[in-house]
Amino acid sequence: MEKHMNGNFYRVDGVTLILTALLTAIASEIKVVPFNGDAFRFGLGSITFFLLILVRPPASLILTGFVTGITVVSIRLIEDLLLFEGQFFESFNNHFPAFLFYFFFALGLKCIQVEKVKTYPLLLGAWAALFEFIGNGSEYLLRSLISHSENAGLRDWALVSGVAILRSYFVVGLYSTITVSEQKKQMQELLGIGSELYAETLYLQKSMNHIEQITASSHDLYRKLKKENLRELSTQALLIAQEIHEVKKDSQRIYSGLSKLTNPKRNDIFYLSDVLELVISANKKYSELLEKNIHFQLSLSQQFETDQQIPLLALLNNITANAVEAIPKKGSISFNVFEKSNMLYFEVEDTGEGIPEEDRALIFEPGYTTKFNHAGVAATGIGLSHVQEIVSQLEGQVDIKVLPTGTLFIIQIPTNNIRK
Repeated sequence: MEKHMNGNFYRVDGVTLILTALLTAIASEIKVVPFNGDAFRFGLGSITFFLLILVRPPASLILTGFVTGITVVSIRLIEDLLLFEGQFFESFNNHFPAFLFYFFFALGLKCIQVEKVKTYPLLLGAWAALFEFIGNGSEYLLRSLISHSENAGLRDWALVSGVAILRSYFVVGLYSTITVSEQKKQMQELLGIGSELYAETLYLQKSMNHIEQITASSHDLYRKLKKENLRELSTQALLIAQEIHEVKKDSQRIYSGLSKLTNPKRNDIFYLSDVLELVISANKKYSELLEKNIHFQLSLSQQFETDQQIPLLALLNNITANAVEAIPKKGSISFNVFEKSNMLYFEVEDTGEGIPEEDRALIFEPGYTTKFNHAGVAATGIGLSHVQEIVSQLEGQVDIKVLPTGTLFIIQIPTNNIRK
């Protein structure tokens, strides 16, 4: 098994190495010639090479630099021999100095252990600029020796330095943008999972309270039966009480684990606007999945930091997802958030089909649903009961109004209960 895994690792890394070398060689042909003639050129190869190393770090930087340098030189030689009918040794002398750039650049990244520096963009850009300057300088000096041309002047070296700084920080900025975007996406996914788990912990907590009551009742039954000298029945009642107690302990362990997941110690700062943007973003994707054209609107007159982002996401996502499902094909969902008398109001209005009058008293009951799948199987009907449970936990209340063209949910929560 270990040999098989090692084989896959080397196969994947070999593919990465070859792709890095080929993409760099191709990009290096897109070039700018800053000096007179064609003695020295700046291409996109270094940008591609550096970015690929940051995005997909190779197992061996030195080997990657060596192979990439050889590939760049080889492709340029082939290009000269086939397209321009050049002489081999002349072309080799002209293009071999480019090998030094990639080798020295990779060697420099190896020396600073680039993986440890990736989280410090300014420092990474400075190091990369230095290594690019060394690589470009080595390449230029070797070209000068081979061609017996004049040494570069101060202006030329200043240009080499400037291009090295610009290209290095451009790559670092591009990489930082990619990683920040990916981290934001992961954060949204984690928050979405967290909000769903939070809602489930409320039901688990309620179930634990019921289990406690059942355990007490079973034990009370055991004592009464024992007092009546009904040994067989009392023993059975005691066994039931013990089994239920075991279920309670298992539930407590699960609840403890879920609580750690839904109440993490995070340094992330969340504002009301962040929570609402996450809700809107998630439900836009949900509406697209259902092939519905839904317009979302947000009016927010309050803005403060909150540490209750998980319960807020859980209740707002449930209401909004229900609104998305209630809209046939096209419609709108609007959010209005404002403060009044130390209470924060969340109004969620949709243009869906509404709720029948006879069902309004039942919609917050666990198990109530009007939704069925294509096979006629009813939905779980726990979404709105989750909402009421979460609002109760935050010491608020939720009301509903059926409008001529949809439904309006009004949630009010004491501001101090969600303000950090």
